[in-house]
Amino acid sequence: MSGYLSKIKDPSDIKQFSIAELKELADELRTAIQATVFKTGGHFASNFGTIELSIAMHYVFNSPRDKMVWDTGHQAYPHKLLTGRYDRFDTIRQYEGLSGFLSRDESVHDSFGAGHASTSISAAFGMAMGRNLKGEDYDVVAVIGDGALTGGMAFEALNNAGTHKSPFIVVLNDNEMSISKNVGALSKYLDRVRADPMYLHAKDEAAHALNKLPMGGEMVTLAKRVKRGFKDLVVPNTIWEELGFIGLGPVDGHDIGLLIETFELARKTRLPVFIHAITVKGKGWAEAEASVQGRIDYHARSNKLSAAPATTAPNYDKVFGNTMCKIAEKDSKVVAITAAMTEGTGLIDFAKRFPERFFDVGIAEQHGITFAAGLACEGIKPVAAIYSSFLQRAFDQIVHDCCIQNLPVVFAMDRAGLVGDDGRTHQGTLDISYLRCLPNIVLMAPKDENELQHMLYTAVNYGLGPVAVRYPRGAGYGVAMDTEFKKLPIGKGETLRQGSDLAIVAYGSEVYPALEAATLLAEHGVEAEVINARFAKPLDEELLLDLARRHTRIVTVEEGSLIGGFGTGLLELFEQKNMQNVTVKRVGIPDKFIDHGPQSLIREKLQLDALGIADRVREFYPELAKGLPATLK
Repeated sequence: MSGYLSKIKDPSDIKQFSIAELKELADELRTAIQATVFKTGGHFASNFGTIELSIAMHYVFNSPRDKMVWDTGHQAYPHKLLTGRYDRFDTIRQYEGLSGFLSRDESVHDSFGAGHASTSISAAFGMAMGRNLKGEDYDVVAVIGDGALTGGMAFEALNNAGTHKSPFIVVLNDNEMSISKNVGALSKYLDRVRADPMYLHAKDEAAHALNKLPMGGEMVTLAKRVKRGFKDLVVPNTIWEELGFIGLGPVDGHDIGLLIETFELARKTRLPVFIHAITVKGKGWAEAEASVQGRIDYHARSNKLSAAPATTAPNYDKVFGNTMCKIAEKDSKVVAITAAMTEGTGLIDFAKRFPERFFDVGIAEQHGITFAAGLACEGIKPVAAIYSSFLQRAFDQIVHDCCIQNLPVVFAMDRAGLVGDDGRTHQGTLDISYLRCLPNIVLMAPKDENELQHMLYTAVNYGLGPVAVRYPRGAGYGVAMDTEFKKLPIGKGETLRQGSDLAIVAYGSEVYPALEAATLLAEHGVEAEVINARFAKPLDEELLLDLARRHTRIVTVEEGSLIGGFGTGLLELFEQKNMQNVTVKRVGIPDKFIDHGPQSLIREKLQLDALGIADRVREFYPELAKGLPATLK
């Protein structure tokens, strides 16, 4: 290995390299990414596929003056390594280390931070218009994958940007994949563009089209020189050209020399340009390149340094998937919807067993939710399995298309609460707050995996309106699983432990830590009653009002935002019922975005573990702390 990477302190350093040296640099990048990701965890195959793109972009463009916007950011590890972060790369996704996505706080070369897909074209076009308004002159490039291109927001941006004949470059990183194999009409269209001779017209037609454009002659000359890589360079009458872009490609996204020439050509046009680059997800890693399943398996590697202790308990997504299959066996009206997350949501078996009742809508949460509403109108029972932080993208559809019409759509919100190493863009801490304010909706959260299966069964068979079930990332508690489903009474909690000194009302994933905290307190003479709320809406008024009559001290615990959250709901209830003799203290997520780190560590920092909850009781009620030691730890 030549050691080029360790010498790069600024991306401009690579401009002195020859093409041969850049190829060696690409090999070094693959080695560095593999060595780190297999140790710390993180996205793998997607970054192996963008190495040559990253090198060529930084060779041609001048970051940070020129703006590069990487969609989602999970494929931008090569960009990080080329922009002065090599020395800290082994901290990626580690607590207080580099983010696994792009972050404006982390580097001036990260012109836009994002962890959700389909945003890059909108952001980059905004930057291009901002440049024009300031009367400045620099390049703006958006890189978007074909998976992210399934999101409607990307086409909204293309539709808008193509009407402004202003310098602006979009690069389609087309590897036929998101996390899973891409689906839908757009994917089929791109398949044809890649291979169908109809889309690779004769050189004369390309030249005729190009000659009409500024610098047309120069473009034709370049087209002749790079005909092999461009296939026939221009795809006449593609969708991109209909939207107002000059279309270049398909081009080999792993040919550094060709990419450099393509980017230089795109700069010179001074018009909107759409470059279609064909890449291979996992390029250079044989196991990933070998098959579609290999590219899925190597999309990301687990974080071995910060992973939770090994457990035999099933993951919540696995329990969800198994439960969906069992329910669907007996109810032909049950269907599952996911937004390009078949594996992540645990629906692989469902998709195989009930293909006619499984719908992957692509990275299109807004469409997915209104699609579910349409199914509900026809008496179907749709379950939309979407991560908590991704469901935010469809908030208006939840409000307008589901709640206002009171349609029985089930929202299965995986990754609710703290998700760990993916960090602030993926933490599912807001869903209680953004859903609790909506009329007609029912909100519930299980204390463990056994209760999850009963809640899902309850939600599917509710039928009176929308229902949301939130559950955390990771493994359950290894509890015994009931063999028969049962319907839970809507809006009813349960008392799990009796106590006379205070009551702890916990919601969802915080029930077991609350029970453990009560055990710690009891060891020192403080007796806490523990309630499993089960529902954030409707609240169990009968149980909670009785609790307030018997206790002057109540602590609520939730793995969600305190503002507008579950605890706030109790305060509102007690205010409405004029319960003046009880004090309510809330434990949850403070008013800030939570950065990446192991779930257990973040919970400890936020005092959402058993020790933290017990210490908060000491802090809230000093009169109870008299019998407690200085620390429970």
